[in-house]
Amino acid sequence: MPPDHPADAPFNTPFDIGETDRLLSTTRAVRRRLNLEQPVPPQVILDCIDLAEQAPTGGNQSSRRWLVIRDSDTKAALAELYREAGGNWISDAYQQVEGTGHHNEKALRSADHLARNLEHVPAIVLVTIHGEHDGSGRPGLFDSVVQAAWTFCLALRSRGLGSAWTTIHLGAADRVAELLGIPDGVSQIVLLPVAWTIGDDFSPAERRPANDITWFDHWGHTIERPTGEAPIHADGAGVTVEVDIDAPPSAVWPYISDIELPARFSDEFQGAEWISAEPAVGATFLGRNRNERMGDWEVTCHIVGYEHERVFAWNSVDPDQPAAQWRFELIPLAGATRLRFDMVLGPGPSGLTSLIDTMPDKEQKIITNRQLSQTANMRRCVEGIRDLVDSERGGNAGERETHQ
Repeated sequence: MPPDHPADAPFNTPFDIGETDRLLSTTRAVRRRLNLEQPVPPQVILDCIDLAEQAPTGGNQSSRRWLVIRDSDTKAALAELYREAGGNWISDAYQQVEGTGHHNEKALRSADHLARNLEHVPAIVLVTIHGEHDGSGRPGLFDSVVQAAWTFCLALRSRGLGSAWTTIHLGAADRVAELLGIPDGVSQIVLLPVAWTIGDDFSPAERRPANDITWFDHWGHTIERPTGEAPIHADGAGVTVEVDIDAPPSAVWPYISDIELPARFSDEFQGAEWISAEPAVGATFLGRNRNERMGDWEVTCHIVGYEHERVFAWNSVDPDQPAAQWRFELIPLAGATRLRFDMVLGPGPSGLTSLIDTMPDKEQKIITNRQLSQTANMRRCVEGIRDLVDSERGGNAGERETHQ
C-alpha cells in the first residue's frame, strides 16, 4: 500500500506499484550513457512502438507515424542538420561553462555529448503525426502524439534501453523532411536517439515536491496537509506567487533581503526595522501591519532561512510555532531568475485564529479570504520587485552606453 494511504480507503493495486513507480521515476534523459557500440534489434523498437500506440489519441484516429533511422549515411546527415539547428550552439555554450560549476554545466555537458555523437547512436526514432497545427493554441494535434512518444520512452527503459527527448532538429524541419522524404502535411514532433544503456543505476531526479507546485481550488493556493474538504487553519493553507525576472539572482537579491521594501506594494504591511544587527539565521526584525478587520499590530519576525542570492525566509511571532511562515526564493533560469514568494498560515496562533475563534462556523471562508488578500499583496510585491530590477538594469544599460 502506498505511504500515507488510509487503511480504510479503497485502493485497487493491479500492478506492483513499487516497480511501476521505479519505472516512472527513473526514466531519465540518457545521453552520455547511451551504448554506441551495441546494435538494437528492430523488433525491440517495434515492440515499444506497439505499446506506445496504446496511448490516447484524439478521435481515436491512428495518425501517428514512427520513422526509425538506422542507415549510417542518413544518420550522419541528420546529425549534421541537428548540429546546425542548435547542437553547435549547445557545444559552444558548454565550452563557456566547462569547469566553472555553473548550474547548467552538467546538463550542457550531456547535451554536448549527444550533439557530437548523434550519428553513432544505433537508431534514431523520429515521431511524427499527420496534420499541421493551426496556430490557434487549441488542442487536437500535439495532445495526440506527445503521450505516445513518452510511453515509447518508458517502454525502452523497461527493456534496458534509453533515449533523450530532443526537438532541436525542428530548427531545420524543412531540410530534415527533405532528407527523410517526409511529405507535406506531416508534423515532426520529437527526435529520440535509441540505444542500450550503460548500466541501470538511474535514480529519481531532484524535483520540487508536489506540495510546492500544486494549487488547490485557486491559482497559487497551497495546502501543506490537504484533506477532502476546504482548508482550515490546521491544514497549513498558504499562498505562492511567482514571477520571472530578466536578470541574474545577484541583481534580485538586494530587493528580497530588504525588509522594508514590501511596504511599498502591500496594503497591509507597513514597514519593518531590524532588531538584530546582522541579517542571518536567528536574527530578528519588527514588522508593522494594518488590516481593516484586525486593526494595527506589530510582530517579531525570526529569520529561519538566509542563503545569499537564493533564500530569505522568516517566521512570525514564534520561530518554532509561527503565526505565519514567509519565504522568498530565487531560482536560476537560463539568463533569468524566477522569484518565488511563499506564505503558510500557522501552525501557531495569530490574530487570524482569534478571528476564527469568534466565528468557528466560518473558518473555511475566513481562511480562503485570507489567502485571496495575501495573494493580491504578494503578487504586487513580486511584480514590483521585477519592475524595479528591470528599471535599474535598463538605467544602468543606458548609462554604460552613454560612457562608451
